Amino acid sequence: MLQYNSLILKKLPLHHVFELLEALPMKTLVYLMVTALSIPLLHAQKGEINIQQDKRITDLLEVYKSTNENADYYRIQVGFGPLDKAQRIKSEVEQDFPTLYSKIDFDSPTYRVRVGRFKNKLEAERKFNEVRQKYPDAMLLKPKKST
Repeated sequence: MLQYNSLILKKLPLHHVFELLEALPMKTLVYLMVTALSIPLLHAQKGEINIQQDKRITDLLEVYKSTNENADYYRIQVGFGPLDKAQRIKSEVEQDFPTLYSKIDFDSPTYRVRVGRFKNKLEAERKFNEVRQKYPDAMLLKPKKST
């Protein structure tokens, strides 16, 4: 009987493969055949997932987004002035702090550039210290109390 190591190390001629199969017990031969034939079936499991979502979920997400947008956050005001100055400051802030949300708010008579949306004071103060190194006139704004 041929050694299993020799099977791994080199390719056998076909007549040696048949000799090996004849030397195997019938039970082992059946297991090998079943395994060999079932492998293609196991790899043939490709499918497509189709998710059908209720339209009310999409509407609910939109309500959540708009509510979250108007929620009270700690913000950092980095500058203010006429619109052209505010736009220039905003573009500089976006380059210096690309991960921070930035927005220009109009508060008569000037435009104010505000960055960040921090839910808690500790997170806001940490980022404020970082922003203040680049923008020394920056101010930390507390959330407005809703009435």
